[in-house]
Amino acid sequence: MVVGSYIVNTTHSILQSAIRQLSCILHSSPRLEAELLLSHVLQKPRSYFTAWPKQILTVTEINSFSTLLQRRLQGEPIAYILGTWDFWNVSLQVTSDVLIPRPETEILVELVLATGDQYYQHMNCVPKMVDLGTGSGAIAAAIKVNRPSWQIYATDVSLKSLSVAQANFQRLGVSIPTFCGNWYEALPQSLHFDMIVSNPPYVAECDPHLQQGDVQQEPKLALVSGVNGTDALRILCNEAVNWLQFNGAIFLEHGYNQGNVVRTFLRDTGMQRVQTWRDLAGHERITRGIKTNENCYFVS
Repeated sequence: MVVGSYIVNTTHSILQSAIRQLSCILHSSPRLEAELLLSHVLQKPRSYFTAWPKQILTVTEINSFSTLLQRRLQGEPIAYILGTWDFWNVSLQVTSDVLIPRPETEILVELVLATGDQYYQHMNCVPKMVDLGTGSGAIAAAIKVNRPSWQIYATDVSLKSLSVAQANFQRLGVSIPTFCGNWYEALPQSLHFDMIVSNPPYVAECDPHLQQGDVQQEPKLALVSGVNGTDALRILCNEAVNWLQFNGAIFLEHGYNQGNVVRTFLRDTGMQRVQTWRDLAGHERITRGIKTNENCYFVS
């Protein structure tokens, strides 16, 4: 069968049909998602569809694509369908046991890299960092791949999440010791750090966003933290001073309306030079506090 100048089982026709269907459930990027799914089936880059719009798909390829498309139309996040997701400059395995890495978390990585570089410049030794609640290992992996000499550790309370992170570290060829446990409780008492980094759960229990979009399918353990969404943030702030070296810094990702709360948590524990950075949408997103003496050299 021919529609216009295209046979219905060409890459162009298959994509157009998928885009129309995805437009019913997506507010943005139906073309991107359709192309990602077809790229996954054909093992071709997205540019292939522009170069070869009349390429005819086999019955097997069409059936495979249709299966993936139906999963997406039923609400399964595309990252879980594909099994991998790009973050910073690394490709990560993701499963339904972990949170899907977000673009705003890349701001956290950028700040930590800049801070660690300043540490190395002033102290002439590599920084030691821990990623608390690592999930897929996104933050720890992205930093270790870009700064292989740094000493990086990772923790998570979920063994399933930690298994995903460990698989990612192995795939990327990086050595990152991992510990299972709840926040600082997972760490050996002998360890102290120049940087503590975390993207903890920070959504309130009754937040309506939990019933919308991909978030519905993500693990609640990685999203929800108490009635106000601040339980984990409070723990991370309150205990940071016990695990940081002097001049050490803690970097926390948080909700768009939680910047003032996190700044208060940090100042109440004696942290200095508390500062918040905004994401690309203009929302307060990353807050830092420093366990400082007079000779502070961190990014400001």
